[in-house]
Amino acid sequence: MLYPSIDKLLNIVDSKYKLVHVASIRSKQMSENDHYQMKENEYYNKKELGRALEEVEKGLITLKEKES
Repeated sequence: MLYPSIDKLLNIVDSKYKLVHVASIRSKQMSENDHYQMKENEYYNKKELGRALEEVEKGLITLKEKES
């Protein structure tokens, strides 16, 4: 089973496409800068993409809507 589940994440982010975009950007930041918002042992996942999704679930990453 994947953690965090897509159902939980879609309650936070309104679109699967936004979720993928945000998680990919955050995972690239993690791999390039080695900057994590939680301690290494607090993450359930070992890879950056899973860790980015965990940060979205915990509310450590917030999304801003563009004003038109």
